[in-house]
Formats: sequence, structure tokens, C-alpha cells
Amino acid sequence: MSTWTDMGAADDIEQEDVVGVEIDGRAYAIYRSPDDAYYATDGLCTHQQVRLCDGLVMGNVIECPKHNGRFDYTTGEGRGVPIRENLRTYRAKVVDGRVLVDLG
Repeated sequence: MSTWTDMGAADDIEQEDVVGVEIDGRAYAIYRSPDDAYYATDGLCTHQQVRLCDGLVMGNVIECPKHNGRFDYTTGEGRGVPIRENLRTYRAKVVDGRVLVDLG
């Protein structure tokens, strides 16, 4: 069952960037790719629970600001040490200028 949640204005996210959103005490990261697609993942690195929105986006990869672990934010796949667990991803879409994420 889909549970689409409003995560904010699409224009608030620059291309090839990430913003953090907290919903009901849980952190999420919302990404805008270089080709203007939107993606969403859990907001904390699976290695040491650091906020990914403080990291660096390069193409379709987010780099954790603490130990430089990297994830492909389109799939959640970890890209080498120290990452041992992939990142959870969520479906995202833009409707009427708002980013909606399926948290269901």
C-alpha cells in the first residue's frame, strides 16, 4: 500500500544535491539528480548513523561526511568500505511542484 508523503518543494533542491527531511522523528534524504529526477533514501548512513544530507553528491552517488562511505542513491547500493549494508530507498515523484515520497 502506498503512503505518499510531501517532502517539500521540488525547487528547494538544486540539481546534483541532497536535502534532509525529518518525518515523525525519522530522517530521510531527498536527492535531485543531474538529469532532474528525484530520489529518496533513509537519511542516515548505515555505517555510523551520520546524516547523509551533510554529505557530498557526485552524479548518482552520495558520500557520507564522516568516513567517506558512498552509496548509489538511485538503488541504495553501498560502494565499498566502510559500507557493509545498503541504504533503503523509496519511490519519489513530483506533483504540482512538490516532492512526494512513498513511505508505505
